[in-house]
Amino acid sequence: MQRLRLLAPASKLAYTRYITNPTIPNPKLCDIFINHRGIDTKKTISGLLYDHFSRLCLNAFLDSKSLKPGDRLFVEINTAIKACGVGVAVFSPRYCDSYFCLHELTMLMENKKRVIPIFCDVKPSELHVKDERTRPAAEIRRFRLALEEAKYTVGLTFDTSNGDWSEFLAMASDAVTKNLLEVEEKRLISINPTDKHIFT
Repeated sequence: MQRLRLLAPASKLAYTRYITNPTIPNPKLCDIFINHRGIDTKKTISGLLYDHFSRLCLNAFLDSKSLKPGDRLFVEINTAIKACGVGVAVFSPRYCDSYFCLHELTMLMENKKRVIPIFCDVKPSELHVKDERTRPAAEIRRFRLALEEAKYTVGLTFDTSNGDWSEFLAMASDAVTKNLLEVEEKRLISINPTDKHIFT
């Protein structure tokens, strides 16, 4: 039953894309941008989500899997964020210590992307942007606004020490594919309002 529930939104997304554009998918398209602190979650939640999305034929961006030697970090990351349909922000205990995590989250929020927070071994109230006077005050303000917006977005929580990994993966995949489907439907209807009947 859980498997059917998981596959339904992904299948509907694939059908929606095929009906509206029955061509070979663009391999450069970024469906999901995974924002994470590598030292905390790259080998666990973030890596598992990336592999799972790949099996569902969704193009996810995870720096360790999507970047190659010679790529310019900010150019590739910013391009992927602007192109993505949904962002997944994997919050972890050391997340806010990373400039890149906060930069990516701010880009997602400022580009009005649908973001699904995952609170991994951390509570929203424990996440704070520290001002160590090494960054401009305006940038710190942007980071704090983005973090506050994410903290007040409905998300998922997971405890790596005693959580059910397969259940979490199913719930996260289900949430992401449903959100991605909604984003895709809105985008296609805005391009061609006559396609509205396809999604009802």
